[in-house]
Amino acid sequence: MSEPFLVGLIGARGHTGRELIRLIAGHPELMLAYAVSREWAGRAVAEIAPEDQDECIFEALGPDEAARRRADVVILAVPDGAAKPYVDALEREAPHRIIIDLSADYRFDDGWVYGLPELGRKKIERAKRIANPGCYATAMQLALAPLVGRLDGVPAVFGVSGYSGAGTKPSPRNDPERLNDNLMPYALTGHKHEREAAHHLGVRIRFMPHVHPAFRGLIVTAHIPLKETLTASVLAEIFEEHYSNEPLVTLRNMPPELKDGAGRIGVMIGGFDVSDDGKNAVVVAVEDNLLKGAAVQAIQNVNLALGLKELTGIVQ
Repeated sequence: MSEPFLVGLIGARGHTGRELIRLIAGHPELMLAYAVSREWAGRAVAEIAPEDQDECIFEALGPDEAARRRADVVILAVPDGAAKPYVDALEREAPHRIIIDLSADYRFDDGWVYGLPELGRKKIERAKRIANPGCYATAMQLALAPLVGRLDGVPAVFGVSGYSGAGTKPSPRNDPERLNDNLMPYALTGHKHEREAAHHLGVRIRFMPHVHPAFRGLIVTAHIPLKETLTASVLAEIFEEHYSNEPLVTLRNMPPELKDGAGRIGVMIGGFDVSDDGKNAVVVAVEDNLLKGAAVQAIQNVNLALGLKELTGIVQ
Protein backbone atom coordinates (compact mmCIF):
# COMPACT_ATOMS: atom_id res chain seq x y z
CA MET A 1 0.00 0.00 0.00
CA SER A 2 1.34 3.44 -0.95
CA GLU A 3 2.11 6.09 1.64
CA PRO A 4 -0.72 8.58 2.23
CA PHE A 5 -0.41 12.22 1.23
CA LEU A 6 0.23 14.41 4.27
CA VAL A 7 -2.07 17.37 4.95
CA GLY A 8 -1.29 20.34 7.16
CA LEU A 9 -4.38 22.09 8.51
CA ILE A 10 -4.10 25.67 9.71
CA GLY A 11 -7.16 27.05 11.48
CA ALA A 12 -8.23 23.62 12.65
CA ARG A 13 -10.46 24.57 15.56
CA GLY A 14 -13.24 26.31 13.62
CA HIS A 15 -16.44 24.77 12.31
CA THR A 16 -14.92 24.15 8.88
CA GLY A 17 -11.71 22.83 10.43
CA ARG A 18 -13.78 20.29 12.33
CA GLU A 19 -15.38 19.06 9.10
CA LEU A 20 -12.00 18.93 7.35
CA ILE A 21 -10.51 16.78 10.12
CA ARG A 22 -13.44 14.35 9.75
CA LEU A 23 -13.06 14.17 5.98
CA ILE A 24 -9.28 13.74 6.13
CA ALA A 25 -9.64 10.98 8.74
CA GLY A 26 -12.02 9.08 6.46
CA HIS A 27 -9.98 9.62 3.30
CA PRO A 28 -8.06 6.53 2.10
CA GLU A 29 -5.25 8.60 0.56
CA LEU A 30 -4.78 11.43 3.10
CA MET A 31 -3.33 11.73 6.59
CA LEU A 32 -3.38 14.72 8.93
CA ALA A 33 0.25 15.82 9.41
CA TYR A 34 -0.39 18.68 11.82
CA ALA A 35 -3.29 20.85 13.03
CA VAL A 36 -2.75 24.49 13.99
CA SER A 37 -4.92 26.16 16.62
CA ARG A 38 -3.59 28.64 19.16
CA GLU A 39 -6.66 28.32 21.41
CA TRP A 40 -6.46 24.51 21.55
CA ALA A 41 -2.67 24.12 21.54
CA GLY A 42 -1.58 21.03 23.49
CA ARG A 43 -4.96 19.33 23.37
CA ALA A 44 -5.64 16.19 21.36
CA VAL A 45 -7.37 16.64 18.01
CA ALA A 46 -9.58 13.68 18.98
CA GLU A 47 -11.18 15.85 21.69
CA ILE A 48 -13.22 17.67 19.06
CA ALA A 49 -12.86 15.16 16.23
CA PRO A 50 -12.89 11.59 17.56
CA GLU A 51 -12.53 10.33 13.98
CA ASP A 52 -8.85 11.32 14.12
CA GLN A 53 -6.95 8.16 15.08
CA ASP A 54 -3.43 9.48 14.44
CA GLU A 55 -3.01 10.98 17.92
CA CYS A 56 -2.40 14.46 16.53
CA ILE A 57 -2.09 17.33 18.98
CA PHE A 58 -3.22 20.87 18.21
CA GLU A 59 -0.18 23.13 17.90
CA ALA A 60 0.31 26.91 17.94
CA LEU A 61 2.61 27.05 14.91
CA GLY A 62 3.56 30.38 13.39
CA PRO A 63 3.86 30.75 9.62
CA ASP A 64 7.56 29.87 9.40
CA GLU A 65 7.21 26.89 11.74
CA ALA A 66 4.24 25.52 9.80
CA ALA A 67 6.00 26.00 6.47
CA ARG A 68 8.95 23.90 7.65
CA ARG A 69 6.72 20.96 8.61
CA ARG A 70 6.46 18.09 6.17
CA ALA A 71 3.22 18.12 4.19
CA ASP A 72 2.12 17.56 0.61
CA VAL A 73 -0.87 19.87 0.95
CA VAL A 74 -1.57 22.77 3.31
CA ILE A 75 -5.18 23.81 3.87
CA LEU A 76 -5.73 27.29 5.27
CA ALA A 77 -9.07 27.44 7.12
CA VAL A 78 -8.35 30.85 8.61
CA PRO A 79 -10.40 34.08 8.72
CA ASP A 80 -10.24 36.57 5.88
CA GLY A 81 -7.01 38.56 6.03
CA ALA A 82 -5.06 35.90 7.95
CA ALA A 83 -3.82 33.70 5.09
CA LYS A 84 -1.04 35.87 3.66
CA PRO A 85 1.64 35.31 6.36
CA TYR A 86 1.28 31.54 5.92
CA VAL A 87 1.24 31.77 2.13
CA ASP A 88 4.35 33.96 2.15
CA ALA A 89 6.18 31.52 4.45
CA LEU A 90 5.18 28.54 2.32
CA GLU A 91 6.33 30.34 -0.83
CA ARG A 92 9.75 30.82 0.76
CA GLU A 93 10.16 27.41 2.37
CA ALA A 94 8.25 25.06 0.07
CA PRO A 95 7.15 26.77 -3.18
CA HIS A 96 6.04 23.49 -4.79
CA ARG A 97 3.67 22.56 -1.99
CA ILE A 98 -0.07 22.63 -2.76
CA ILE A 99 -2.01 25.33 -0.89
CA ILE A 100 -5.81 25.38 -0.59
CA ASP A 101 -7.00 28.68 0.89
CA LEU A 102 -10.54 28.83 2.29
CA SER A 103 -10.44 32.55 3.10
CA ALA A 104 -11.45 35.23 0.60
CA ASP A 105 -7.87 36.50 0.34
CA TYR A 106 -6.95 35.00 -3.05
CA ARG A 107 -10.30 34.57 -4.79
CA PHE A 108 -9.64 37.58 -7.00
CA ASP A 109 -5.93 36.82 -7.56
CA ASP A 110 -5.11 35.77 -11.13
CA GLY A 111 -2.09 33.87 -9.83
CA TRP A 112 -4.41 31.43 -8.06
CA VAL A 113 -6.86 28.94 -9.54
CA TYR A 114 -10.46 29.43 -8.44
CA GLY A 115 -11.61 26.08 -7.08
CA LEU A 116 -15.21 25.53 -8.13
CA PRO A 117 -14.86 22.13 -9.84
CA GLU A 118 -18.28 22.06 -11.51
CA LEU A 119 -17.38 25.23 -13.43
CA GLY A 120 -13.60 24.91 -13.84
CA ARG A 121 -12.34 21.41 -13.19
CA LYS A 122 -9.53 21.33 -15.77
CA LYS A 123 -7.79 24.37 -14.32
CA ILE A 124 -7.79 22.82 -10.84
CA GLU A 125 -6.15 19.55 -11.89
CA ARG A 126 -2.52 19.54 -10.68
CA ALA A 127 -2.77 23.21 -9.59
CA LYS A 128 -0.53 24.38 -6.73
CA ARG A 129 -2.45 27.45 -5.53
CA ILE A 130 -6.21 27.05 -5.20
CA ALA A 131 -8.66 29.59 -3.77
CA ASN A 132 -11.66 27.74 -2.33
CA PRO A 133 -14.95 29.53 -3.16
CA GLY A 134 -17.20 31.08 -0.55
CA CYS A 135 -20.33 29.22 0.54
CA TYR A 136 -22.90 31.66 -0.85
CA ALA A 137 -20.76 32.21 -3.95
CA THR A 138 -20.81 28.48 -4.66
CA ALA A 139 -24.60 28.22 -4.51
CA MET A 140 -25.13 31.47 -6.44
CA GLN A 141 -22.80 30.52 -9.28
CA LEU A 142 -24.23 27.03 -9.69
CA ALA A 143 -27.76 28.48 -9.69
CA LEU A 144 -26.91 31.13 -12.30
CA ALA A 145 -24.23 29.57 -14.52
CA PRO A 146 -26.54 27.73 -16.97
CA LEU A 147 -28.34 31.01 -17.74
CA VAL A 148 -25.44 33.47 -17.97
CA GLY A 149 -25.66 33.66 -21.76
CA ARG A 150 -29.41 34.33 -21.59
CA LEU A 151 -29.41 37.24 -19.13
CA ASP A 152 -31.21 40.51 -19.81
CA GLY A 153 -30.43 42.51 -16.69
CA VAL A 154 -29.12 41.87 -13.20
CA PRO A 155 -30.18 38.72 -11.28
CA ALA A 156 -31.44 39.36 -7.75
CA VAL A 157 -30.53 36.67 -5.21
CA PHE A 158 -32.06 36.32 -1.74
CA GLY A 159 -29.96 34.19 0.61
CA VAL A 160 -30.29 32.70 4.10
CA SER A 161 -27.66 30.69 5.96
CA GLY A 162 -27.14 29.06 9.33
CA TYR A 163 -25.10 30.92 11.92
CA SER A 164 -22.07 28.63 11.61
CA GLY A 165 -21.25 30.70 8.52
CA ALA A 166 -20.33 33.59 10.82
CA GLY A 167 -17.47 31.58 12.35
CA THR A 168 -16.58 31.06 16.00
CA LYS A 169 -15.63 34.62 16.95
CA PRO A 170 -18.64 35.97 18.91
CA SER A 171 -20.85 38.36 16.97
CA PRO A 172 -24.57 39.11 16.63
CA ARG A 173 -24.64 36.83 13.58
CA ASN A 174 -23.66 33.72 15.55
CA ASP A 175 -25.43 34.50 18.82
CA PRO A 176 -28.22 31.89 19.18
CA GLU A 177 -30.08 34.04 21.70
CA ARG A 178 -30.10 37.06 19.39
CA LEU A 179 -31.14 34.87 16.46
CA ASN A 180 -33.91 33.01 18.30
CA ASP A 181 -37.19 33.47 16.37
CA ASN A 182 -35.34 35.96 14.21
CA LEU A 183 -34.02 36.55 10.69
CA MET A 184 -31.09 38.96 10.48
CA PRO A 185 -30.11 40.83 7.30
CA TYR A 186 -26.50 41.98 6.99
CA ALA A 187 -24.01 43.36 4.42
CA LEU A 188 -26.84 45.19 2.69
CA THR A 189 -24.63 46.14 -0.28
CA GLY A 190 -21.37 44.81 -1.69
CA HIS A 191 -21.30 41.46 0.13
CA LYS A 192 -17.96 39.75 -0.60
CA HIS A 193 -19.70 36.72 -2.09
CA GLU A 194 -21.75 38.96 -4.38
CA ARG A 195 -18.51 40.43 -5.71
CA GLU A 196 -16.91 36.99 -5.93
CA ALA A 197 -19.76 35.36 -7.87
CA ALA A 198 -20.06 38.37 -10.18
CA HIS A 199 -16.31 38.36 -10.85
CA HIS A 200 -16.09 34.69 -11.76
CA LEU A 201 -19.34 34.52 -13.74
CA GLY A 202 -18.56 37.78 -15.51
CA VAL A 203 -21.99 39.30 -14.83
CA ARG A 204 -23.52 41.74 -12.35
CA ILE A 205 -25.48 40.27 -9.41
CA ARG A 206 -27.52 41.77 -6.59
CA PHE A 207 -27.43 39.73 -3.40
CA MET A 208 -29.37 40.00 -0.12
CA PRO A 209 -27.84 37.80 2.64
CA HIS A 210 -29.54 36.87 5.92
CA VAL A 211 -28.71 34.61 8.86
CA HIS A 212 -31.24 32.49 10.74
CA PRO A 213 -31.27 30.47 14.01
CA ALA A 214 -30.25 27.05 12.65
CA PHE A 215 -26.58 26.07 12.96
CA ARG A 216 -25.99 24.99 9.35
CA GLY A 217 -27.58 24.97 5.92
CA LEU A 218 -27.85 27.60 3.18
CA ILE A 219 -30.47 28.56 0.61
CA VAL A 220 -30.51 31.06 -2.26
CA THR A 221 -33.49 32.05 -4.38
CA ALA A 222 -32.51 33.73 -7.64
CA HIS A 223 -34.79 35.85 -9.83
CA ILE A 224 -33.16 35.93 -13.26
CA PRO A 225 -34.22 38.32 -16.09
CA LEU A 226 -34.05 36.67 -19.51
CA LYS A 227 -33.46 37.92 -23.06
CA GLU A 228 -35.86 35.36 -24.51
CA THR A 229 -38.99 33.74 -23.18
CA LEU A 230 -38.74 30.31 -21.61
CA THR A 231 -41.21 27.79 -20.22
CA ALA A 232 -40.62 26.11 -16.88
CA SER A 233 -40.00 22.77 -18.60
CA VAL A 234 -37.38 24.23 -20.95
CA LEU A 235 -35.73 25.95 -17.98
CA ALA A 236 -35.45 22.60 -16.19
CA GLU A 237 -34.06 20.99 -19.35
CA ILE A 238 -31.32 23.64 -19.57
CA PHE A 239 -30.16 22.79 -16.06
CA GLU A 240 -30.42 19.05 -16.71
CA GLU A 241 -28.18 19.37 -19.74
CA HIS A 242 -25.70 21.59 -17.90
CA TYR A 243 -25.31 19.38 -14.82
CA SER A 244 -26.09 15.90 -16.15
CA ASN A 245 -22.55 14.68 -15.43
CA GLU A 246 -22.08 16.40 -12.06
CA PRO A 247 -22.52 13.89 -9.20
CA LEU A 248 -22.61 16.58 -6.48
CA VAL A 249 -25.39 18.57 -8.20
CA THR A 250 -28.90 17.18 -7.65
CA LEU A 251 -31.83 18.60 -9.62
CA ARG A 252 -35.51 18.40 -8.80
CA ASN A 253 -38.62 20.23 -9.98
CA MET A 254 -39.93 21.12 -6.53
CA PRO A 255 -38.15 24.01 -4.79
CA PRO A 256 -35.74 22.63 -2.18
CA GLU A 257 -36.00 23.90 1.38
CA LEU A 258 -33.21 25.08 3.64
CA LYS A 259 -33.26 21.83 5.63
CA ASP A 260 -32.56 19.93 2.39
CA GLY A 261 -29.12 21.55 2.33
CA ALA A 262 -28.08 20.73 5.91
CA GLY A 263 -25.74 17.74 5.90
CA ARG A 264 -25.74 17.49 2.09
CA ILE A 265 -22.33 16.93 0.48
CA GLY A 266 -23.36 18.67 -2.73
CA VAL A 267 -25.88 21.22 -4.00
CA MET A 268 -29.56 20.67 -4.73
CA ILE A 269 -31.11 22.97 -7.34
CA GLY A 270 -34.82 23.13 -8.13
CA GLY A 271 -38.00 25.14 -8.10
CA PHE A 272 -37.59 25.84 -11.81
CA ASP A 273 -40.29 28.34 -12.67
CA VAL A 274 -40.85 31.38 -14.87
CA SER A 275 -43.00 34.49 -14.71
CA ASP A 276 -46.26 34.73 -16.66
CA ASP A 277 -44.50 36.42 -19.59
CA GLY A 278 -41.67 33.86 -19.56
CA LYS A 279 -39.02 36.59 -19.26
CA ASN A 280 -38.00 36.01 -15.63
CA ALA A 281 -36.75 32.67 -14.31
CA VAL A 282 -36.71 31.59 -10.68
CA VAL A 283 -34.21 29.01 -9.39
CA VAL A 284 -33.58 27.80 -5.82
CA ALA A 285 -30.32 26.22 -4.62
CA VAL A 286 -29.46 24.72 -1.23
CA GLU A 287 -26.26 23.33 0.27
CA ASP A 288 -24.50 22.84 3.58
CA ASN A 289 -22.37 25.93 4.14
CA LEU A 290 -19.72 23.87 5.98
CA LEU A 291 -19.59 21.03 3.43
CA LYS A 292 -19.99 21.87 -0.27
CA GLY A 293 -19.73 25.48 0.83
CA ALA A 294 -16.30 24.85 2.41
CA ALA A 295 -14.82 21.49 3.52
CA VAL A 296 -16.18 19.09 0.86
CA GLN A 297 -15.19 21.53 -1.87
CA ALA A 298 -11.71 21.81 -0.35
CA ILE A 299 -11.30 18.02 -0.48
CA GLN A 300 -12.52 17.99 -4.09
CA ASN A 301 -9.76 20.49 -4.83
CA VAL A 302 -7.15 18.52 -2.87
CA ASN A 303 -8.03 15.40 -4.84
CA LEU A 304 -7.84 17.18 -8.19
CA ALA A 305 -4.56 18.86 -7.31
CA LEU A 306 -3.01 15.53 -6.25
CA GLY A 307 -4.25 13.66 -9.32
CA LEU A 308 -6.71 11.51 -7.33
CA LYS A 309 -10.30 10.77 -8.28
CA GLU A 310 -12.26 13.90 -7.43
CA LEU A 311 -14.74 12.31 -5.00
CA THR A 312 -12.26 10.11 -3.13
CA GLY A 313 -13.02 10.37 0.60
CA ILE A 314 -16.25 12.27 -0.12
CA VAL A 315 -18.54 9.64 -1.63
CA GLN A 316 -18.15 6.10 -0.29
